[in-house]
Amino acid sequence: MGRRAALAAAGVALAGLISPALVSPAAAAPQAPRAAAAPAPITWTACGTENYPTLQCGKVSAPLDYGNPGGKKITLAVSRIPHTAATSQGALLVNPGGPGGSGLTLAGFVASNLPAAVASQYDVIGFDPRGVGDSDPSLNCAQGIFDPVRPDSVPKTKADMEANLKRVKSFAQACATKYGSILKYIDTISAVKDMDVIRQALGVKTINYFGYSYGTYLGSVYAKLFPKNVRRMVLDSVVDPTGVWYEDNIDQDYAFDARHKAFAAWVAKYDSTYHLGTTQKVVLDKWYAARAALKAKPAGGEVGPSEFEDTYIPGGYYNGYWPYLADGLAAYVNQKDEQALVDLYEAFGAIDESGENGNTIYNAVQCRDAHWPRDWSTWVEDTWRVYKKAPFMAWNNAWFNAPCVYWPTKSLQPIDVTNSKVQSVLIFQATLDAATPYPGAVVTRQKIKNSRLVVEVGGGNHGITLGGNACLDKYLSDYLATGARPDKPGLVDATCAKVPDPEPLAPTAAAGSTAKAAIKAGRGTIHEFVATRPVE
Repeated sequence: MGRRAALAAAGVALAGLISPALVSPAAAAPQAPRAAAAPAPITWTACGTENYPTLQCGKVSAPLDYGNPGGKKITLAVSRIPHTAATSQGALLVNPGGPGGSGLTLAGFVASNLPAAVASQYDVIGFDPRGVGDSDPSLNCAQGIFDPVRPDSVPKTKADMEANLKRVKSFAQACATKYGSILKYIDTISAVKDMDVIRQALGVKTINYFGYSYGTYLGSVYAKLFPKNVRRMVLDSVVDPTGVWYEDNIDQDYAFDARHKAFAAWVAKYDSTYHLGTTQKVVLDKWYAARAALKAKPAGGEVGPSEFEDTYIPGGYYNGYWPYLADGLAAYVNQKDEQALVDLYEAFGAIDESGENGNTIYNAVQCRDAHWPRDWSTWVEDTWRVYKKAPFMAWNNAWFNAPCVYWPTKSLQPIDVTNSKVQSVLIFQATLDAATPYPGAVVTRQKIKNSRLVVEVGGGNHGITLGGNACLDKYLSDYLATGARPDKPGLVDATCAKVPDPEPLAPTAAAGSTAKAAIKAGRGTIHEFVATRPVE
């Protein structure tokens, strides 16, 4: 799922945290859409980038409203790395998550990082879901909702509470004003039906699919609605389909807090480098003291406590960012270097135009997909309860999702993804993933009969295949090459050891590095796609 200062969402339901009356029961899967005129074949044109020079782009027309397939049309942006082998295994659709993530260059990433002998057998297809990026219309309700310096996310004063409520209300109202006739068609079910229109435009009877994060929910729902159209399916870092979306976000709060504590423990291990303390507690105390200081005096007039949280949330998605985050914290705490935090924020926390688009679609999809409490007092009670045990992201995440309290559309029923018809699914999951906690993968493994689960034991990164773990990548490439899957008795079919945690940067690199350079370090890994806001 999506969130940025990371992509947000998913997790395991916590008994007693939310009243059962507030959670809509899962509905039976809707019927497949009524037949519409077949989409035209895609006209591909060169759109290569420096990293992916063979990338091609095209457009697909789809109904805005699948209840009226002959009515108004939207345009979906698609991309392709064509197969080069003598024989093809068909189309491999890829999705990075979100909701709101653009998938056009993900096609290039996947094709470049799979073994050449495997990638060459597929047309790797990226796409921007409805409302996203190069698709038309592309939605943006920005309203400066993330402009610094924001009110403190932790509303310990009435003024902070009211200022934050004003922000999220204005965002929801702006979306209603700009896109009131469109928002009820921005949802997971419609996006899944778009995927099948893309299949038709590709001229294939079945697709292969590879989704990360929220993309796992897209895949699970596609398999439910169109099981006969799935050949092979990979789900990496899995959304709990029984918690969409209010419960999933609360579960995520606990998991991100645990991951932030893991970061602090890592910093303490290298006290000789960072001089922030030799225990997790001491490092955490200094992080929270820095947060308090930033409320009194924002760094560079740009980084207050909310921006500080935004900056450190990506560390919960990818531990490869830890050395840079630790450098910045040490510079601020030990040398009073405010610019270090500004650089970190601009790299990891600041929202650009594409992020504003992603945030708009994130809220549009999640608010429409499933029931959210419309009584703000419920959110306040639940969030303070979480905050007492897991303070790191509780209120930050609540405000990120709070537009759903005021969203102008009615909510749909979530989909029960239980499935005995799809022929082959392979699931990958790290046990300590914060964005999509481990139990969601177990639930999905149980609900999809013909699925298999590969677990990275002790891993905490989000989006774990094609990220440097050779064991995981071997299972992935074997599956895409031949359909082979592990089949150990029980819920977990195979395990892989986690990749080692990073080490501090070399002193010369640390002295000259900036957070803007740090974000480039994430490029060339899947975290370019799944560790930036928004995230489910």
